[in-house]
Amino acid sequence: MKLSPREADGYFAKPDADKAGLLIYGADAMRVALKRQQVLTALLGPGAEEEMRLTRMPGADLRGDPALLLDAVKAVGFFPGQRAVFVEDTTDVAAPAIIAAFQYWTPGDAQIIVTAGQLKPSSKIRKAFEANPAAYSVGIYDDPPSRGEIERVLTQAGLQNIPQESMSAIAELATGISPGDFAQTIEKLSLYKRGDDSELTIDDIEACAPGSTEAALDDVLNVVAEGRAGEIGPLIRRLQSQGTNAVSLCIGATRHFRTLYACASDPGGAAQGIGKLRPPVYGKRRDRIVRQAQGWGAPKLQTALTVLTDTDLSLRSAGQTAPAMALVERAMIRLAMLARSR
Repeated sequence: MKLSPREADGYFAKPDADKAGLLIYGADAMRVALKRQQVLTALLGPGAEEEMRLTRMPGADLRGDPALLLDAVKAVGFFPGQRAVFVEDTTDVAAPAIIAAFQYWTPGDAQIIVTAGQLKPSSKIRKAFEANPAAYSVGIYDDPPSRGEIERVLTQAGLQNIPQESMSAIAELATGISPGDFAQTIEKLSLYKRGDDSELTIDDIEACAPGSTEAALDDVLNVVAEGRAGEIGPLIRRLQSQGTNAVSLCIGATRHFRTLYACASDPGGAAQGIGKLRPPVYGKRRDRIVRQAQGWGAPKLQTALTVLTDTDLSLRSAGQTAPAMALVERAMIRLAMLARSR
């Protein structure tokens, strides 16, 4: 049987132990893996691998030995509890083995959990699961996670006391980064707030979101964008002592000024343009970028990007003899002076 995305969310959280199997397929391997991990944890509980209640096998192995799957499904375990056979990275070459396993499956046998990449409707594996009333088939697509799914992830991570503003920031973050990055961010937030019962704040989220380790680079770029030329030298020395090289600094500056230009050149203005950025920007950084984009304006930002492009070409030139970091520092000071010009 085929499950809709809405039905699938509920099933992943509470799978039916009496079913013969479940197929999870989709183009995004990380999304498929996260759903597979969720359903296996819910189905088998903790300690399944240690108790040998979970058997793993690559789908390619079933081509040479179709009986391998049926043997694993029928095997009797040493420990009580639900059992499952997980077949990963499966293609249609494994279809005969899966069809045979379904034919001989009886209640009490191990459940067959299969993952695959994108499958066409004509796929033999899809047809085997969708035609079997004792099995389910679920397609995983690149849709952003639903509010219910986000709340489930937060609850599993032990994160509570989340005000509306912070929940909105998390939901916005989930739409702008990959599922793997989002899962890692929530895990970091869980560790960050461990033993802390206070409200989850925007600052907490910013501290754990991807890119938070680039705070020192952001300091330099904000100083440049806000025209504070006198502060550039010491900040660049600090970055240099931390191992940042000139090319990385130039690339970071180019990325920042492209962001400002995308906001400033939006027909609806910077405040509207920033809402279209991916990954999304939120909190204090969002307000700061809007102010910078409005202060610069699109024409001056085009000039800034030209300066940075010329600097990047100079850094990569084989005939360049001047110290690389000195070139970047000079470009940064030039931009800061441009920010203050009328």
